Amino acid sequence: MEKYFITIAGNIGVGKSTLVRLLTQRLGWEPVYEAVEENPYLADFYQDMRQWSFQSQVFFLSRRLRQHHSLLQLNKSVIQDRSVYEDAEIFARNLYDQGNMNERDWNCYFDLYRTLATLLRPPDLVIYLRASSPTLRRRITQRGRDYEQEIDAAYLERLNKLYDRWSSAFRLSPVLTVDTDNLDYVQHDEHLDQIWQKIEDRLQGKDYLDLR
Repeated sequence: MEKYFITIAGNIGVGKSTLVRLLTQRLGWEPVYEAVEENPYLADFYQDMRQWSFQSQVFFLSRRLRQHHSLLQLNKSVIQDRSVYEDAEIFARNLYDQGNMNERDWNCYFDLYRTLATLLRPPDLVIYLRASSPTLRRRITQRGRDYEQEIDAAYLERLNKLYDRWSSAFRLSPVLTVDTDNLDYVQHDEHLDQIWQKIEDRLQGKDYLDLR
């Protein structure tokens, strides 16, 4: 059977990990979740974001690149929870846009990212899960992670705009955009069926699934 590499992308609280879990249970593929290795710069970063954003993001970038390379060595199909592209194009860029990374550090970081990212085989398909800020806030509240409860709607909206811009410009892989505001693949198997049918079709370009 052909080996596939699929990445699930999307904002905080949109349901990436849940979709990875449900699809891998159904398919018997290998789930690849976000690396949990502690960032040694994180405490300093939260004390002074502008001073430590570059070091913190380079650490995250190195771990994500290592994970990406490792999963390519697996002998079975994989579904990845969040990509190396999002670390740079969404979260690091947001730090730069908000003035928490200076231009010199941003240019150095982004050049490093682009150079290393070109050396890796991209996913066969990127599934971009999208939701409005109110939906994201509701889901974040429901899952009850203490450290996420202070995330405000304005921050989520900024990330949404960056995600929309990134997904529309991404050319390394086909992108399937799934609007999840009216989608519940936990409670409704038919919603999961529809997503999987789109994946199985092996999209060759952009597509959009919007259940209303």
